[in-house]
Amino acid sequence: MMLTMLYSKLHRARVTHSELSYNGSIGIDKEWLTATGIRVGQQVDVLNVNNGERFTTYAIEEPAGSKHIGIYGAAAHLADPGDVMIIISYAHMTPEEAGSFKPKVLFFDEHNNVVENV
Repeated sequence: MMLTMLYSKLHRARVTHSELSYNGSIGIDKEWLTATGIRVGQQVDVLNVNNGERFTTYAIEEPAGSKHIGIYGAAAHLADPGDVMIIISYAHMTPEEAGSFKPKVLFFDEHNNVVENV
């Protein structure tokens, strides 16, 4: 049996910009992708704390150190700059793997500074 488990999370990062005229996806600072193990093109779930919207998309890379979270394409209707987001990736694991796996979680302050890296 395979379990779908939390792999990594960006907790309470703020949207820096959105662009409707784009093919779609969520842009994430390259440093945060590296820290969480999220790959470009990987599926992620995005939860908007401000308005309760939830959507599934894929990650693209924003410049390293930019502190950018960009919402692109149709999802731009679901988030505005300044909205607080939770971005989640998952992995399929055996029960044995799940028993010892520790997800990678970044916690953010109101300026998109990482305040905790678990």
